[in-house]
Amino acid sequence: MTYLLDANVFIQAKNLHYGLDFCPAFWEWLAEKNAAGTVCSIDKVADELEAGSDELTTWMHRQNPDLFRKTDAHVMPHFATVSTWVMGQNYEQTAINTFLQVADYYLIAHALADNLVVVTHEVPASSTKKIKIPNVCAGLGLRFMTPYQMLRVERARFVLGFV
Repeated sequence: MTYLLDANVFIQAKNLHYGLDFCPAFWEWLAEKNAAGTVCSIDKVADELEAGSDELTTWMHRQNPDLFRKTDAHVMPHFATVSTWVMGQNYEQTAINTFLQVADYYLIAHALADNLVVVTHEVPASSTKKIKIPNVCAGLGLRFMTPYQMLRVERARFVLGFV
């Protein structure tokens, strides 16, 4: 199973539970799992992280470039599947327009292209004003989970050490 991480996984980890300054094990685990082919994200998420211009951006630049997969020709056919599904729902046109311009759209297309499990902090919602990743995943038959579920499935262990 390969996990595809949404931008909010990185951002919330940095801002909340796994700060780069006090929980380096989380970040090392991501790098190790990426090297093993188990964890990845996409170029559009990297663009969002780049915009932060902070310690997360610095960490990102130190990682294997394969952590953030490029959107290439093999992903392109899946954009039509995603957009067709989204437009076939009862979302407001503004929500559709926004979704089709942000990284979430690309994330779902990548997940379809490579049969990846989407990892996000987003939860399903019945709102017609904002399109949520879990709703699209469910609609397209993609697996999705929270970062905590991923860590449990993968049996991640962040053991306190002495420095």
